[in-house]
Amino acid sequence: MPAAATMKADPVKRELIKNALVTIADNMIALVIRTSRSIVVKNNLDFSASILNAKGEMVAQGLSLPGHLGATEPALRGCLEHFGEDIRPGDILCNNDPYSGASHLNDVFMFRPVFVEEKLIGFLSIIIHHTDMGGRVPGGNAPDSTEIYQEGLRIPPLKIMEANKPNETLLRIIRTNVRVSDMVVGDMLSQMSSLVTAETELRRVIDDYGMETVKFYMSELIDHAERLTRQGIAALPDGTGEFTDWIDEDGVGGPPVRIQVRLTVKGDSAEIDFTGTSPQTSGAINPNRYFAVGLSLAVLRTVLDPSIPANAGFNRCVRVITPEGCFVNPRFPAPVGARGLAGFRVRHAVSGALAMLLPGRVGACVGGSEFALVLAGYPAGRKPFLTLEFHNVTGIGGGPDRDGQDGGPYGLANIANVPVEVIEAEGPVRVECYAFLPDTGGAGRYRGALGLVREYRLLEEEALIQLRSDRQVNPPYGLFGGHPGSPGKIIMNPGTPEERVAPAKFIGKMKHDEVLRAEMPGAGGYGNPLDRDPRAVAEDVRQEKISPAKARDIYGVVLREPEQALDIEATRALRAEMQRRAESAAPTGKAGQP
Repeated sequence: MPAAATMKADPVKRELIKNALVTIADNMIALVIRTSRSIVVKNNLDFSASILNAKGEMVAQGLSLPGHLGATEPALRGCLEHFGEDIRPGDILCNNDPYSGASHLNDVFMFRPVFVEEKLIGFLSIIIHHTDMGGRVPGGNAPDSTEIYQEGLRIPPLKIMEANKPNETLLRIIRTNVRVSDMVVGDMLSQMSSLVTAETELRRVIDDYGMETVKFYMSELIDHAERLTRQGIAALPDGTGEFTDWIDEDGVGGPPVRIQVRLTVKGDSAEIDFTGTSPQTSGAINPNRYFAVGLSLAVLRTVLDPSIPANAGFNRCVRVITPEGCFVNPRFPAPVGARGLAGFRVRHAVSGALAMLLPGRVGACVGGSEFALVLAGYPAGRKPFLTLEFHNVTGIGGGPDRDGQDGGPYGLANIANVPVEVIEAEGPVRVECYAFLPDTGGAGRYRGALGLVREYRLLEEEALIQLRSDRQVNPPYGLFGGHPGSPGKIIMNPGTPEERVAPAKFIGKMKHDEVLRAEMPGAGGYGNPLDRDPRAVAEDVRQEKISPAKARDIYGVVLREPEQALDIEATRALRAEMQRRAESAAPTGKAGQP
């Protein structure tokens, strides 16, 4: 077998080995789905798997979350810096410390080194969001924590398995410090098992192709991805796009948080610059740099060839600037437990900048309120319960050539919707309403997706409730004349004398039979609503997605009672009048900015 240094790349063999590695990563995911315990893992799919080379560079990934993958290499680097040469066959390294390369405490990163003939070939990696890691508030997503010490158990780079024997000391510490230990430790054992099984699969690939060949193609796949990425970026027009989006407030009553992005394409490389973003906040919605970088890179991938291998080669082509101490690169000991909310906003802001750079290629803002709900309690005589529900996205923004998909998935999330039946079977709640909200999608030539509503009734006697959401003040933006989606709203006990509007972020108590109603924002619209096909507006009315009043007042479409038939002549006259009024009004600012 020739040495790796003398090999030449064979495109067919490169593709075969790439697919084999991706399959191993996907098989890790499938094994975790079959063997994990928690809703957030087996149903929500809040985990990621990948393969890295001996240098710690990502070579291949499975169907995963971009935020996780941005922190994978840094989390492994933290382990390598700590252990140095003290890494042996049969080990599994773990790390959840955001200040040692990880993401937030609930995301535990595990790495399995693979040796052949006493040579390190690479690492298998899987990251799982665990339901609880201790701390002051169940679930670990409290926006009002003020330092990372409040957020739970920090696991610095350690070995959770050594010489194929689980580290019972570490597992006992974890079991003692978390609220639902059977669930958390069960998910960790699932995580460890997937790595051990994946090692067997990787050894089969090495047996089939040879160690030197696999090592060569691990490097070649990264170089190949870099070549394709540079070609893709070079095909984009040189220029700069700037955009600003806002988080309503920081979780502890502070001012709005500004996410400022400047995206520049020059030649075959790109730069994403967050200079001008607000300073880090005193609350826990700060994302660390690794999380923000991973999500930023994922946005740029959306306008490039999707067949480009997802590995470290892509990252070489993009520089991401996050000034130290700003919101997306906070200093120790800033809390980051609720950083998922900011992760969505980073994606929205970078997408907006990309839309300014490439008009006609990128859609308006997705809907949703970055919603996360935790219900936890200690029923007398029974085990504690902890229900964690993420429902972050309600649908897609209007695009350059089509409406946003109502209820459609947002590819930059990769979080699955949890069926109502599962939520009710696993948690102490009954979901009494799950529906689209009419008149919530942003108006435009192409309409944004409708918002969704969910109502949760508590069946236990009492629960601590912790809610994280946003977009009540700054709704999802529209682009190029498109209107924003509707803002979100949280209502306690709707339709009763106790009804009240609740804040977007709060921690409190919920009593038996009380109801939480979450109205989630619709997505932004794209283009001038007066340019929308009147027949599409009439169809939206027929499907009860918009009201006749909105059809008239926003879209300038007149429908005749009682059958709501389209009146073409009256519509043409109304639209002409509305266009004259719009032209006579003063301009309101740069297109696309919320």
